[in-house]
Amino acid sequence: MHVLILDEDAAVRSAVCEIASARGHQPHTVDSVDAARSYLRGNSADVLLLDLKSPSGKAMDLLDEVKSMRPETSVIVMTAYATVTSAVEAMRTGATDYLTKPFSMDELAVVLDRTAEKRELDSESRRLRERLRSQGTLGTIVGQSPEMDKLYRILSKVAHSNHPVMILGESGTGKELVARSIHTNGANAQQPFLPVDCGSLVPTLVESELFGYVKGAFTGATRNKDGLLVAAGQGTVFLDEIGELPLDLQAKLLRALQEREVRPVGANHRQPMRARILAATNRDLKQMVEQGRFRKDLYYRLNVVSLRIPALRERRQDIPLLTAHFLDRIGKEYGKSFELSDDALRVLDEYDWPGNVRELENALERSCSFASGTVVQLGDMPTNLQDFRMQQRHATTPLRAVLEAAAVSAPGVTSLAEMEKQAILDTIRRLNGDKLQAARLLGIGKTTLYRKLKEYGIGDVMLQAR
Repeated sequence: MHVLILDEDAAVRSAVCEIASARGHQPHTVDSVDAARSYLRGNSADVLLLDLKSPSGKAMDLLDEVKSMRPETSVIVMTAYATVTSAVEAMRTGATDYLTKPFSMDELAVVLDRTAEKRELDSESRRLRERLRSQGTLGTIVGQSPEMDKLYRILSKVAHSNHPVMILGESGTGKELVARSIHTNGANAQQPFLPVDCGSLVPTLVESELFGYVKGAFTGATRNKDGLLVAAGQGTVFLDEIGELPLDLQAKLLRALQEREVRPVGANHRQPMRARILAATNRDLKQMVEQGRFRKDLYYRLNVVSLRIPALRERRQDIPLLTAHFLDRIGKEYGKSFELSDDALRVLDEYDWPGNVRELENALERSCSFASGTVVQLGDMPTNLQDFRMQQRHATTPLRAVLEAAAVSAPGVTSLAEMEKQAILDTIRRLNGDKLQAARLLGIGKTTLYRKLKEYGIGDVMLQAR
C-alpha cells in the first residue's frame, strides 16, 4: 500500500515510516495539511495516517476533502487528545481507524495490517460486484433487476466473511443456490459445501448427520462417524429449512456454535468445529420465536446477516433472462435450440409464479419435452399456464363485446337487454354459481352484477335451479 503520513513531529514520522516499510508498504511523509494537499494533487494514497492536532488546525477539513474526492483512501487518525468527541467525529466523517498517542509500534503494525486486510476484502467485493452487474449472473443465479442488484451487493460482502448468514425466501426462489454462491465466492471455496435438509430427515437422523456418533451409540452404529459440522473442515454447512429443527436439537446446535465444538452422539469427548454455518427457511422465524417454537438465542446467533431473496413476481424483468438461461441449458441437452411463441412468452410474463424460479424452470423443461419442433407453443405448456392464459383472454373481453358478438349471429328479434341477461346467467351457471369470477370474466363490477340479478328477480336458489 502507498501510505501518506501527516504529523508535525519528525520523530513520529520517522518511526511510523519505519514500521510501514517493515510491513511491506511504501510510505511518504509530510508535516502539514497544505503539504498533504499538494502531494495528493499529483499522487494517490491507499492509506492516510492523519494527525488531528496538525499545526494548521485543518486536519478535519482535509479528512472531509479526502473522503469526498478520494473515497477509496483509508484514513487512520492519530491524536494525543483522545476524547470521545474527536473519535466519534472522525469516524463519522469517514476515518477507518483510530490511534491514541503515544501508541506502541506493535499497535501501529496491528492497525496497518487490519487496514490492509479490509482494503483487500473491499477490493474483492468490488470486483465481484462489478462482475455480477456486467454479467447479470452469479454462478447459476440469474438476474439484472434492481432487486437482484441489491442481493448481489450483499452477497459480494458476506462471501468474504465467515459470519453465519440467514437466507430467507419463498419456496423455489433458490436459497441453496445463494448459499452455494456465498461458499464458492469465498476464501474457503476449495473446502466442502455440505447441505442438510432439516425438514426431510427424522430428528435422530438429523442429529447423527450434524454431530456424528461413536461406535455402539445406537443400533447399527458399527463404527465412529464424524458429523457434517466436523467433516466440513473450514468449509460450509448449509442448514436448509432450519425452522423444522426440533427444539432439543436447536439447543445442541446453539451450544456448538457458541463453543465451536461438537459432542458426537454417545460420546464423552468433544471435537473442534471450524465450519461456517449458512441457514435458510421459508418460515417466519420471528413469529416462531414469539410462539416458542424456535429458540430466540439461536435465532440471533444465526441471524448475524439476514439475506432475503425476492420472489419471481417481484422481479418480473428477470423472467426473459431466466427463460433464455433455461432454454439454453435445455437446448444443449436436446441438441437443438428452442424458442417460444408469442402466446407462450406472454403467459410467462403475466403469470404470478407461486413456485418461483423452480416452477419456471420445470414449466420450460416440460414445454420443451412436449414441443413437436423447436418453437414452444402455448399448447405445449403445463395445463395451469394454458388455463391461466384462457382466463386472461376472457377477463379482457368486456360484456359489451360478448353482446356484440352474440348480436351478429342471433336473429334480430332478440333484444339487447335479453342477450345481456342470458350472457350473465350463462356465465354464472358455467362457473357453478361463482358470481365474483363471473363479474371478472364479463368485465363488469360485482356491484353491477348483483344489481342486474336483483333486476332479474333471480336469487341463489333460482340460479341453482336453472
